Amino acid sequence: MDYMRLSDANVINEKYMDSILIEERLIDSVVADTSIRFFGETFDMPVMTPAFSHLPNYGGREYSGLEEYSFAAKECNILNFCGMMENDQFEKLIKTGAKTVRIVKPYADHEKVIDQMRCAESAGAFGIGMDIDHIFGPEGRDVVVGEEMAPQTFDMLRSYVELTKLPFVVKGVLSVSDAVKCADLGAKAIIVSHHHGRLPYAVPPMMILPTIRKALSGRDVRIIVDCGIVTGADVFKAIALGADAAAVGRSMLSSLEKDGIPGTVSFLKNVGKELRYIMSFTGFSGVSKIDPSVLHFTSSDPCPR
Repeated sequence: MDYMRLSDANVINEKYMDSILIEERLIDSVVADTSIRFFGETFDMPVMTPAFSHLPNYGGREYSGLEEYSFAAKECNILNFCGMMENDQFEKLIKTGAKTVRIVKPYADHEKVIDQMRCAESAGAFGIGMDIDHIFGPEGRDVVVGEEMAPQTFDMLRSYVELTKLPFVVKGVLSVSDAVKCADLGAKAIIVSHHHGRLPYAVPPMMILPTIRKALSGRDVRIIVDCGIVTGADVFKAIALGADAAAVGRSMLSSLEKDGIPGTVSFLKNVGKELRYIMSFTGFSGVSKIDPSVLHFTSSDPCPR
């Protein structure tokens, strides 16, 4: 993975997120409500799990890491995501009871994409999506666990949208151009992400959020952001900049690996508690009311608001 120079984009992302400061607005403030509506369902907070793949049974426990964090998502009443896996593994996640969106890899084998989408729908997935940024590697096309990936065209993605009645999510959007194309092809949500820095010197997702939000104004497309989401403050900043929700990622792994379901539940609930705390301190009673007017940028080139 050295060729990706993961640290470049991730260091830039962390510095940018830390450059955003929050002002207080306490008079007339109330204890905030963190609940949201997403794809017609009510969730307790705009915090979502990452689309992880290939997690083992940590500590020899009964369930895989994928199942454990799905159980945690169910207990926390948040939207759950999962990544690359075979159909039998996905069916195990559905049995946890978590409302789960399956993010299918952009396999070069088109029939495998279709098979996994159909399986997800029949198994009871809450939504289906595709990861569009895991396609290139140092020799051309990427190969993941022996599976060749392939670039996705507009028409290919639109055919997937038309294949299912479920909401379709495109993961790995990092430009206004791709965001608008996703809206045009019928996607119901996008995940603004640089996939933990697959592109060296990638623009921080939060930096580009406002322009994506503006470009999608009036379009029926929800915006999720990931990369570097660790705290409730990170989630608050993401929403203020234009996201509808934010997904934690590697920040969840240590709690998951060490303490399984209870550790992951504790981590997620703490993120939600800090989000509510900051919302209350800034005068926003509900998630939909959060706006960028309380944000201040220490960088010389602040993100447009």
